[in-house]
Amino acid sequence: MEPFLWIALGAVLAVAEIFTVSLFLIMFAVGAFAAAGAAALGFGVAVQLAVFAGVSAATVAAFWPLVRRHRLGGADGGDPHHFDAQGLEGETALVLDRVDGEHGQVKIGGELWTARPFDDTESYEAGERVRVIKVRGATVYVWREGIGPAARSELEE
Repeated sequence: MEPFLWIALGAVLAVAEIFTVSLFLIMFAVGAFAAAGAAALGFGVAVQLAVFAGVSAATVAAFWPLVRRHRLGGADGGDPHHFDAQGLEGETALVLDRVDGEHGQVKIGGELWTARPFDDTESYEAGERVRVIKVRGATVYVWREGIGPAARSELEE
């Protein structure tokens, strides 16, 4: 196979990783880029496939346990870490633009998010602190209840 085909496969896998944020597809992208190197050196398709499979397997074997441990809370038994939007659930947010059933914007950890109230009958004004209840696509659903002084100080940092 031509090296550009392997590079294209690696790029597709890397872009797909951006959307899944699982850190799994990127390991196969590494294998595809290694296979592109084998193709550029003139090795046949069988060797290219072996390089792809071998490097991908080695990358998964080396890094997947670390990723899983980090996502499940680490060796210290701490809280799990999420690399995707699920990690926002439970976070505190600052309302920037009025949040109601039709529109709204909040700031979470320096990022701006479209927001809606978890309860459609509620609305929140700019400056209020809310908690992220769930994330659906690029929209967070927020709720005022349960925001205490500790959460407020997190937002002000």
